[in-house]
Amino acid sequence: MNRRKPTAREVDPKDVEFGRRVKKLREERELTQLQFAAMLEKTGSWVSQIERGIQPVTRIDTLQALADALNVPVQRLRPGAPAPSAPVEVPQPMSYTNDLDGAAQLISGHPALGTLLGTDAPGGPVSLEDLRVEVDEIWELTHADEYAAVSESLADLLPALERAVRIVGQEQRAEAYSLLARTYQALAAAFVRQGLPSAAWVAADRAIAAAEQSGDPLGVCAGIFRMVQAFVRNRELGQAAHAARTATVALSARDDLDPKGLSVLGALHLTLALVSARSGERSEAKEEIQKAREIAARIGEDRNDFNLEFGPTNVEIHAVSIAVELGDAGEAVDIGLSINAEGLSAERQGRLLMDLGRAYAQRRRIPEATESFLRAESLTPQMIRTHGASRAAIKDLVLMAGDKLTTGLAGLAERADAMS
Repeated sequence: MNRRKPTAREVDPKDVEFGRRVKKLREERELTQLQFAAMLEKTGSWVSQIERGIQPVTRIDTLQALADALNVPVQRLRPGAPAPSAPVEVPQPMSYTNDLDGAAQLISGHPALGTLLGTDAPGGPVSLEDLRVEVDEIWELTHADEYAAVSESLADLLPALERAVRIVGQEQRAEAYSLLARTYQALAAAFVRQGLPSAAWVAADRAIAAAEQSGDPLGVCAGIFRMVQAFVRNRELGQAAHAARTATVALSARDDLDPKGLSVLGALHLTLALVSARSGERSEAKEEIQKAREIAARIGEDRNDFNLEFGPTNVEIHAVSIAVELGDAGEAVDIGLSINAEGLSAERQGRLLMDLGRAYAQRRRIPEATESFLRAESLTPQMIRTHGASRAAIKDLVLMAGDKLTTGLAGLAERADAMS
């Protein structure tokens, strides 16, 4: 997909004035930019861009976080901002029994002690063909957000795979480890989407180890991609950046990458774009998206190597997400409306609609935002209910709507636990 290069964003005088106000209040508290950034779990670069008016603050939760760190009311930062009826907190995943709690328990401790100690009852012969079918089904369930079914299916599959890699003959061992790596990658992806980053970290680490045992270096890098996602979900942006850059440097040194290898490299550049955007590093985020676009153009098609769904379409879906993170709502909408994602999974289609909803919310276009979120919910209901930024945007929509709150938006907010 070829797109015109976006023009540089003009700095809004209102953002400049807001930034000066933030800087004045920060200095009154005798805080350096780095100290202030640490309080916000951001980078010094992000704070600098805020204070210069380059990085607009459009989200209510971000505005509240700045006010809390400066120990002032929101109205002191932005006169005329509505006073919340209750303190606004940075949204966290909902506190309910997670569909993947069983899977999280399953990977606790050593995965195959009984086999190692010889205390397990002797099992029947191992059929890698049957196990391969089950692993494929796990990925289908993961892409469909059927996490309760993922947890249930893994109860038998994961122990069977952990047993298989330890008892099959040498000629089958590489394939058995490859299946194990794919399973842990699916589990890591599911844990991230369900707000269990610590469990995702464990699963990703095991995926990396299993891929190395299988002799597949690209599988190792795919496992690193899953680990980076866990770091991002846990707000460990420094670790996420280090892991992703280490992998991209190593892969880029190869001049013989086939489409499969290019897919992994491109997906890692997309994660770096997200990390940069979350850190407020606008130019770096744009550069990483452009690198991913160039790799996707070299491949020339949408692929699904290692279930990464990398290709021109998915790059543009990420470009929408990055634009939203950077506050460029207009650009996000322009890109998003040009994308046909029907060939991708429900999860990817839902993510696009969810980010369009966030973009419309930033532009205070309540009907379009509500419709986008409702369409995303119809595809991936779990994502809407566990994605903190989306829940924050829905909460903002409720506040904007006031006494004109529609039944559709009210129901959405109730289901997402995002009522004011």
